[in-house]
Amino acid sequence: MNNLRIIFMGTPEFAVPGLEILVENKFNIVAVITAPDKPQGRGQKITYSPVKEYALKHNIPVLQPVNLKAPEFIEELKSYNANLQIVVAFRMLPEVVWAMPEYGTFNLHASLLPQYRGAAPINWAIINGEKETGVTTFFLKHEIDTGSIIFQEKETINETDNVGTLYERLMHKGAQLVLKTVKAIEAGNYPSVPQDVSAEIKHAPKIFKETCKINWNQSSKQVIDFVRGLSPYPGAWTVLNGKTCKIFKCEQSIVDSTESIATGQWDIDNGLKIRTADGWINILEFQPEGKKRMSVEEFLRGNKI
Repeated sequence: MNNLRIIFMGTPEFAVPGLEILVENKFNIVAVITAPDKPQGRGQKITYSPVKEYALKHNIPVLQPVNLKAPEFIEELKSYNANLQIVVAFRMLPEVVWAMPEYGTFNLHASLLPQYRGAAPINWAIINGEKETGVTTFFLKHEIDTGSIIFQEKETINETDNVGTLYERLMHKGAQLVLKTVKAIEAGNYPSVPQDVSAEIKHAPKIFKETCKINWNQSSKQVIDFVRGLSPYPGAWTVLNGKTCKIFKCEQSIVDSTESIATGQWDIDNGLKIRTADGWINILEFQPEGKKRMSVEEFLRGNKI
């Protein structure tokens, strides 16, 4: 049996397959660290993170520190005597935590580092029209997402992908990479390569509501990529007829940059078209303010813009 004593840190659904694959392969997960429970929904019912739910079902101890530097948490962490820590979709760790285990702490990141360092790598890769992304495991160090690379796996971005579909594939590809990395560390035979920062680095900062506003002065392709990169969540938005609406799916309609029509103008002949810098796009799925997500056809049957 292997001699690894692993602490796994993660919170959302994206982290669960990585934990699951280690449990299924009989690795010794001595504890899980996840976010504190939060009240959610109208009833403000206390809900557990997906990682906590999985850990409880498999009788793995769960730690939920509010302060990762708190002396009592550090002492509890030491008591598990872990020699490897794994981070998948968790918050930034202080050095006293990531430097604790003998074999260090590695992170799974949903991009091909050093490209798309930051909080939203899947979104920004699609928004920027990339044809390829991937997953990376790397050792943590002081500056976020800058540590030495262990392994990487590439993933094609299809023209029909949005964040939802790409997230799903990277989630499972990432779990396989976590397993590969743990096996290599267990065998004592793994690469640790400093990131090559000689080329220009694209970043993936956190996305806020203002980030999601559509700029109709861009080309049709840029607008379509922007919509894909924010669909299904948090959703790209614009204002139509004085009301905010989210757009989830659109397609190129007409390319004609010579028409003297202002960008952002809309037309409801045969659906809903909106003017971009080099033509028009058809809106296929959207969510008008105060309503549910629907197709434009569905909306136009019962409403007027």
